[in-house]
Amino acid sequence: MENFEKVEKIIEKTGVSYEDAKKVLEENNYDMLDAIIALERQGKVVTPKEGSYTAGAGQDMENVQKFELAQRQYEKDCKKNNFKEGCRKIADFFKFIFKKSLEIEFCINKDGRCVAGVPVLVLVLLLLGFFWITLPLIVIGLFFGISYSFTGVDKVILDVNDVCDKASQTAENIKNEFKKDNE
Repeated sequence: MENFEKVEKIIEKTGVSYEDAKKVLEENNYDMLDAIIALERQGKVVTPKEGSYTAGAGQDMENVQKFELAQRQYEKDCKKNNFKEGCRKIADFFKFIFKKSLEIEFCINKDGRCVAGVPVLVLVLLLLGFFWITLPLIVIGLFFGISYSFTGVDKVILDVNDVCDKASQTAENIKNEFKKDNE
C-alpha cells in the first residue's frame, strides 16, 4: 500500500483531517497501527468503550455496531439454549430412573418362591423414610430363611441377585454355626 493510500485509510477509519493523518503517519514511519494509536493519545480519535477496537466513520461504524449487537444476541441465545438443554437432560435422566424403578421389582422369597414383590421405588422410599425399621427387618428376615431378589429386564439385576444370594447364604451359615454352638 502506498503512503497516499495509507493517509486515505487513516482518514476513513478515524475521521481526522488530511494534514493530521499525513503528519501522524510521517511521525510513525507510515505504520498505520502506530499512527492510529498516536491519534488516540492526542485525543483526536475516540477510543472504544468496550474491549475491542473499531474505528470507522459513517456507514462502517454503523455496520460494526450492528454486527456487535448481533454477536451479543447470538451469545445470549447460545447460553439460553445450553441452560435449557442441560435442564432437559437432567429431567430426562430422572424420568429414566423413575421408569426403571417402577419396572424392577424387589421380591421377598420364602422356600424358593416369591411371596411378595414391590417396585424398587417403594423399597427406596421405605429405606429413605424408615431406614431404622426397614433395614433391620430385611436383615432379620435373612435369619428366618427369607431371601431377596430383583426381577426385571436389566443385566444389573443378575449381579444384584448374586449379592442377595450371597447375603442369604451368609445368614444361613451364621444361623447354622449358632445352632451348633448351642447344642
